Amino acid sequence: MRFLIGRLCQAIGVVLATSILVFIAVYAIGDPVAMLVNPQTPADVVARTVKELGLDKPLMEQYWLFLVHALRGELGTSYVFAEPALKLIVERFPATLELVVCAMLIAIVVGMPLGILAGYGGHRAARKLISNVSIIGISVPSFWLGLVLIMLLSVNYQLLPSGGRGAVGEFFGLHASFLTADGWLHLLMPAVTLSVFPMSVLLRMTETSLEETMRLDHIRFARALGIPHRALVLRYALRSMLVPIVTVMGLIFSALVAFSVVTETVFAWPGIGKLIMDSIRNADRPVVVAYILFVVILVTLTNAIVDVVCSMIDPRIRLSGAGE
Repeated sequence: MRFLIGRLCQAIGVVLATSILVFIAVYAIGDPVAMLVNPQTPADVVARTVKELGLDKPLMEQYWLFLVHALRGELGTSYVFAEPALKLIVERFPATLELVVCAMLIAIVVGMPLGILAGYGGHRAARKLISNVSIIGISVPSFWLGLVLIMLLSVNYQLLPSGGRGAVGEFFGLHASFLTADGWLHLLMPAVTLSVFPMSVLLRMTETSLEETMRLDHIRFARALGIPHRALVLRYALRSMLVPIVTVMGLIFSALVAFSVVTETVFAWPGIGKLIMDSIRNADRPVVVAYILFVVILVTLTNAIVDVVCSMIDPRIRLSGAGE
């Protein structure tokens, strides 16, 4: 309980500190009235608009009102869409979550086996090739890779659609692209593009962790007992290296949610990434602030879950956290 309460207090502190920094940064830059009102509009109309938006109040009062409304789940109304900012984000978040989950599954299914092969198994040349490919995957920009895939698979060979989400199926109230064949065609390229970086990171992490784990005393002792190579890697070594891998997977998932903007923009994927790009372009402050707070809360929650899972895998983490 002390471990969980400590993580909860840390999460609340992070969200509160981030809300202050984000609010000041967003509300101190740009003039949304200039984006919403015609330059030839009379001064009284401009003044009325400023008052309706609450921009005539001091900055600290604006933040206090924002914080009170945020606790009620009210993060302001979009200047452009004239709808609650949180509603816009919640409506588009399932598309982003679907893309991120598919990218993570590809990264795990491909990255971990290749990392195990590169770390301890297979031919030496193959292991070196896998390691070099992972370095390239980390270095390649996602927008460039997305454009290359569009040129090859959409323009030249016309195998996959170049953008959009496609047909969306429904299953027990769940609306997702992977429920239809057309949706899968639209989902494949952006998911692969988004998965290359986490796949490469996970591959390198698995390779490094496995090499270090195989040098531990209990693994060397198990090898001396004559345990087969495959069982040694899958049953003993893999279990010992789960903590760093789970930690990296949690960080990667949070990063994909927060930084899927580029991939969604390249493939015109209707998620929160495209929404935030349009909102920044139009100086739609409520949506920008609501998006950042939503992502911060999601990242903080993900990290808390990762901490709990890691403490279940390795009780020493739980005990050290309680001791602090």
